[in-house]
Amino acid sequence: MNLTFAFLYKFFWAVVLTFPTLILFSIVIAVLGLVVGKKEGWTNFDAIYWAFITALTVGYGDLRPTKKSSRIFALLISVIGIMLFGIVVAITVNTFGSSLQEHLASK
Repeated sequence: MNLTFAFLYKFFWAVVLTFPTLILFSIVIAVLGLVVGKKEGWTNFDAIYWAFITALTVGYGDLRPTKKSSRIFALLISVIGIMLFGIVVAITVNTFGSSLQEHLASK
């Protein structure tokens, strides 16, 4: 149980420290999605939905850009999304590794 609490504590503080970067990337993804949505004639909800589905590299295919400039923005959204969620994965791996190392060293 101590390992879980140590992990959650470190994870929380790592997210707090990187929060400005995570929010900045999220805002950029949303704004680029709104730009694409305006070009494609989508609603704001559909545009932001599409942007985050694209950023997560899920890509359901229910919405897709048809204009060349929109497709370029889609590539940019994908790259930023990979960086955003790469940071979250790195935080998770790092905090678990350090928590596990401390847990094993205390035994």
